[in-house]
Amino acid sequence: MDSGTLISFLAVDLLLVCVPGADWAYVIAAGLRGRSVGLAVTGLVSGYALHTALAAAGLAVLVAGSPELLTALTVAGAAYLVWLGWSVLRRPGVPQAGEAVEQDRRRVFLRGATISGLNPKGLLLYLSVLPQFLVTHDARLPVPAQTATLGLLHMACCAAVYATVGVLARRLLGARPVAARAVTRTSGAAMLGIGAFLLVQRLALGG
Repeated sequence: MDSGTLISFLAVDLLLVCVPGADWAYVIAAGLRGRSVGLAVTGLVSGYALHTALAAAGLAVLVAGSPELLTALTVAGAAYLVWLGWSVLRRPGVPQAGEAVEQDRRRVFLRGATISGLNPKGLLLYLSVLPQFLVTHDARLPVPAQTATLGLLHMACCAAVYATVGVLARRLLGARPVAARAVTRTSGAAMLGIGAFLLVQRLALGG
């Protein structure tokens, strides 16, 4: 796998990661509700680590070839986003004065891992986009190693972008509770809307 392939993948991956979606909404909401941005980002990246491991093991191909399993994963992820978005809308919260208040660190991490682990955009990357950058002939690395390399690159992009988004949101809105509450509600609405759209779309296709 040459540097040109890695740079091309990085360019495409950054475009996908920089498009606001459920991951953005979660890290913004976590930061503005006084929770650790680092834990939220670590959880999100851990979900993509699972995607990477499954793809490297060849299981992603099996998922792609099973419409029923793919539908079940998509519906589960969409339903979770709807629930989480509604929870944020009910209790939007505002930044805490002084040091950030840590509230149930395990839950912050697990929510992030669940969101990214079931994120349809993540599934699309690993099932459709990533395979296009794999070299199957005359490659120095076997396909599983190439898959793991691209997956690690995606995880690094996610960590950098999401940490930046979360820290900027907290710093820019930390002293503006009204604006922070509005942004948190917008993030919750985004998660709810994305989840509802995916549910309707997937159920319509299934029907």
